[in-house]
Amino acid sequence: MPNFEETDLDSLAEAVAEANPEPSEEERFATIPLAEYEKLKADLDAANDRALRALAELENFRNRTARLAQEERKYASLDLIRDMLPVWDNLGLALSIEEPDKNGQAVVEGVRMVRDEFAKTLEKRGVKKIDALHKPFDPNFCESVAFAASDEYPPNTVIVELKAGFTLYDRVVRAAQVVLASPKKEPETREESAE
Repeated sequence: MPNFEETDLDSLAEAVAEANPEPSEEERFATIPLAEYEKLKADLDAANDRALRALAELENFRNRTARLAQEERKYASLDLIRDMLPVWDNLGLALSIEEPDKNGQAVVEGVRMVRDEFAKTLEKRGVKKIDALHKPFDPNFCESVAFAASDEYPPNTVIVELKAGFTLYDRVVRAAQVVLASPKKEPETREESAE
């Protein structure tokens, strides 16, 4: 077996490269028929288009996922708030005492202070009371539980708020339970009843 020096191997590689030169890019494509070249170019363009679409879809997916995660964090306290609303109701009942006795007035004032602080805490967390009283009925925010005849307000106006409604940012946590005004019925005259 012959013993080659490293310089002999380098010169051998140069000799092989000179004997078989690598074709230039133009020479390689010159040997491809034009129809095949056009097909390869169209395939490449289609692959680039698919790659761009896939990247756009991936970016949209990332944005959608981030938006959903942000919304999930924003509304994470929804169940807690729902559980706290009966406390609001009971504070309201304590404040509705018509004539508190002398010692009871201090209790009522204390309850009022607690309720006001509770309202501030809720509002700081994005919870707002739905302002429905004396406004036209809005089924998106109110739940009608009864009608009452009224000359003072037009029909379908909220005249009594039985339970306050609340929103968390733009979502309804609990709809307000309300009584709506209805027109008073005129007493029937004898002529109308005879018909």
